[in-house]
Amino acid sequence: MSGGGGPSPDGGKGHGRPAGPGDRQRGGPGARGAVTGRPVGRRRSRLRDLPLIGWLAAAVVIAVAHRGLPDANWLMLHLVLLGALTHAIVVWSFHFAQTLLRSPASEIEAARHNQRLGLLTLGAAAVLIGVPTTWWPLTLVGGLLVAGAVGWHGLVLWGMMRRALPARFRVTVRYYLGAAASLLVGVTFGVLLALGWEDPWHGRLLVAHALANVLGWVGLTLTGTLLTLWPTMLRTRMDDVAERWTQQALPLFGAAIAVSVGGALAGLSWLSAAGVGLYLVAIGLWGRGLWRPARTRPPREFASASVAVALVWLVIGLGWAGWLLATAADWTAVREGFIWPAAVLGAGFAVQVLSGALSYLLPSVLGGGPSVVRAGQQWFNRAGSFRLIAINGGLLLWLLPSPSWVKVTGSLLALGAAAAFLPLMILGLKASIAARRELAAAAASGAERTPGAASAESQSGAAASAARPGGSRGARRPEPERPTIFTAGQLIAGLTALATAVVVGVGVDPSAAGAAGPAPAASVAVQPTGNVVRIEVVMGDMKFTPSSVTVRAGDRLVLDLVNADSTTHDVVIGDARSSRIGPGKRTELDAGVIGASVQGYCTVAGHRQMGMVFDVVVEGSAPGAQPSASVPGHEHGQASPAPEASLASDQVVDPVLPPLTDERVHRLTLTMTEVPLQVAPGIWQRRWTYNGRPIGPTLHGRVGDVFDITLVNDGSMGHSIDFHAGSLAPDRPMRTIEPGERLTYRFTATKAGVWMYHCSTHPMSAHIAAGMAGAVVIEPEGLPKVDRSYVLVQSEAYLADHATTPEAATEVDADAVGSRNPDYVTFNGVANGYDQHRLAARVGERVRFWVLDAGPNRPSSFHIVGAQFDTVFSEGSYLLKRGRDAFGDRNGGAQALGLQPAQGGFVETVFPEAGNYALVSHVMSDAERGAHGFVHVTGG
Repeated sequence: MSGGGGPSPDGGKGHGRPAGPGDRQRGGPGARGAVTGRPVGRRRSRLRDLPLIGWLAAAVVIAVAHRGLPDANWLMLHLVLLGALTHAIVVWSFHFAQTLLRSPASEIEAARHNQRLGLLTLGAAAVLIGVPTTWWPLTLVGGLLVAGAVGWHGLVLWGMMRRALPARFRVTVRYYLGAAASLLVGVTFGVLLALGWEDPWHGRLLVAHALANVLGWVGLTLTGTLLTLWPTMLRTRMDDVAERWTQQALPLFGAAIAVSVGGALAGLSWLSAAGVGLYLVAIGLWGRGLWRPARTRPPREFASASVAVALVWLVIGLGWAGWLLATAADWTAVREGFIWPAAVLGAGFAVQVLSGALSYLLPSVLGGGPSVVRAGQQWFNRAGSFRLIAINGGLLLWLLPSPSWVKVTGSLLALGAAAAFLPLMILGLKASIAARRELAAAAASGAERTPGAASAESQSGAAASAARPGGSRGARRPEPERPTIFTAGQLIAGLTALATAVVVGVGVDPSAAGAAGPAPAASVAVQPTGNVVRIEVVMGDMKFTPSSVTVRAGDRLVLDLVNADSTTHDVVIGDARSSRIGPGKRTELDAGVIGASVQGYCTVAGHRQMGMVFDVVVEGSAPGAQPSASVPGHEHGQASPAPEASLASDQVVDPVLPPLTDERVHRLTLTMTEVPLQVAPGIWQRRWTYNGRPIGPTLHGRVGDVFDITLVNDGSMGHSIDFHAGSLAPDRPMRTIEPGERLTYRFTATKAGVWMYHCSTHPMSAHIAAGMAGAVVIEPEGLPKVDRSYVLVQSEAYLADHATTPEAATEVDADAVGSRNPDYVTFNGVANGYDQHRLAARVGERVRFWVLDAGPNRPSSFHIVGAQFDTVFSEGSYLLKRGRDAFGDRNGGAQALGLQPAQGGFVETVFPEAGNYALVSHVMSDAERGAHGFVHVTGG
């Protein structure tokens, strides 16, 4: 984020700047003649540049690896806003306050400025570590350091303004003071938010924190800065009344921030929305001063164009936030929906205003004359319009209701284009420094300048002369027009990149985009009648309405499909298949010429079994006489692994219970995808997963811990989640979300036990059998330590066929789920997985086995061959505890832990001697289906 007006476009006091200090007619912030002494901004300071590069580079890394990281979205947003943007604001607002107030920093003041930057960097790092790790003391320390650095910064600016003589544009410094005060408020709410409040306070604090920082800290700095920086970037005069409009807008901005933040704290979302609306009105008043310079000389370079686009995203993001506050049913809905305007403000506004402002300021602040500045800006302008198209087009693809893979390719395109700023920035600075050194060497040696350099320098001198109080404005030469970045080649390249992103995304999953074309519905040869039968079919409540249509043989059938349900559907009739249709959407399916009766159905697993069938009846034949093509069939019974198949270690879930930490608020992102996985050695199925694994990750905590789960649907159908470990109304957190959507599920663990979580989208049995289940281990109070702890989740797999490659894998057979005859019964999602990758123990060690029966249909009788259990905990209570039962007898033992679906517990044993102990479900037919493994025990 840039601060106030920058140096002249060519590094000296030139004619392209608005009126400002040093010349009532043509002076401008940053000019050498405006201050005595060397501005701090021209000193090369590692604390000025390196943290900024580090924060941006870290944001790119997190964006690339975000699927494997907890709180990745929060980290990306705050690396940009708290890290890079806040650092840049402190750097540049200090520099421009010096320039506008004609108050250059002494060496001591410059050193103290670096100390503030150091405190800010340490504080931001502490917050960025403390929040994801839920280590609140570290978050508190980080917040205090950030607040201390910015508060100190604000006091310094206040002192500079009090000591300075009256000057134009001092209103900019008043904006900076308001911004610093806003950040102190925002930091306070952020630190309190990290304590892990329940709704509604979580949502209220979140909105107050976000609005204080975005509207105040960032927004006031931006609007105060662009008063002078905008016309300077465009190399034209500012509007004569722009300063007056900026002064008039400041009280409105202040009132808007107070109303929006106060409304959130008071729990009045409509009042907070009104504050955001007032802020947009203030932007309209202030923004009139930007229009005349832009109309006089429209943006031609990356810097000004990027800032202009960022302002558009600012208005969109604030409008979205205001609409959400005005229309959301409650604060939970506000909190869950706030991710979208936050993404717009982070990726669309913050990233682009930062890269745009720095593209102008960094080459200019180095000084050295126009040739030096242009050497750097040539790099900053490289592929300028291509990058703008890629960033903004990719962001639009991600925000719009496009297929999930188009969102992925679009976001990758935008990320790559935005990340290109980092190497271009480094190359641009190197080019400017090299050019300045060449000029200095030439001057020192008395070497004759080249005609180009002499021309550039003479132009700068003429401009400076004209800008002096005694200079003649008529004698000034107009600056030559700089080359525009908006060339035909770049525009074509940018649009081609966007089109390629769409094509690749559709190519990965053509059915999600409706790319599958129509085909004849039946293979029976028939003479077309030329008659077209068109009918509207509504999908809702797991049925088609109407559920049948009668046609003559040879008629062509076209369905107008309307999804009035809350989840995704499609339909296949013969060989014709529609795309997946989201809630509230519609599409058309051309079923082709109908030659015989056929039954269509929804192909989303389980929906057909729940009644989503559509009969196409040919006059004179029975309904459903010919089934649709490609209906999978399979004779069920015990299935066998592929011969001599082996499992790689990464195909088997690590059964070790994750260690218990000191954190009391557990944050986790669960991404729902559909991917091929092995369900037995060499046997593949397209599994529906949480985080792409055979079974969902195990959560581990204590009674009283809070779990903050972000659920992201990156699949092709609706999914959901239900945590048995929490007690709360299921209406909102357990609702089905469609592809591309997300929600936050927050619960407090109030009871000990082994709790199941699973997808609750209908048909629930199919979703659970496809892999969408996992365990939450909440330890009983005072649970003794043991040498090893393992987690085993028993579940069933129902196959449509025995695919031996990932490419051939098919989805769960919902008919088989209904018949309760599984192909495999598994521990942790893979049949016989622990036969090859055995659990480990040593003689004499006490080993605890946490067991959950996820079902969906079959009970479990967990048993370890050759071992006896002296501790048995089932469904929240002890049956045995170190050999002692409920009546006080001390020599009891157990041989099995019996569980029904969705029940859990744990057992403990001490292995007496070395060997291989089989762990099984003692429902022996299930052990033979794959609920089997080994514990390899070695000598003590």
